[in-house]
Amino acid sequence: MRKDSRLSRVLHVLIHMDQLDGPATSDTIAGMLNTNPVVVRRTMALLREQGYVTSVKGHGGGWSLAKPLADITLYDIHKALGDSSVFTIGLTDEHSNCAIEAAVNTAIDDVLEEAEALLLARFKAVTLDRLQYKSRRA
Repeated sequence: MRKDSRLSRVLHVLIHMDQLDGPATSDTIAGMLNTNPVVVRRTMALLREQGYVTSVKGHGGGWSLAKPLADITLYDIHKALGDSSVFTIGLTDEHSNCAIEAAVNTAIDDVLEEAEALLLARFKAVTLDRLQYKSRRA
């Protein structure tokens, strides 16, 4: 099962962007993430729509932070990326007529919803500048 690593990858980029002297091009960011610049532009556009980054076209242009890291939380970025589930655990529905499967799915779903609510509450309390501080200590 493939993990959705967009959140950690975007956090990585935002912290690097804070340490740069100027804008980061989509090509530069793509190099950091070992991905295609088109993927970077699509992802960064989601952040721009929410006011976390800005972009300038042309020579000398690129992506820059629009807010200080202290004003952006993990939750903010999670929401900007599409608010997908933080867990990749899936429920089965192959035998939807089975009472046992329905009971298992209900139990798992309840636990996952509770765990996700706790995790997202914690995400709201962690600003990106705290991640930057931790990266300097490592």
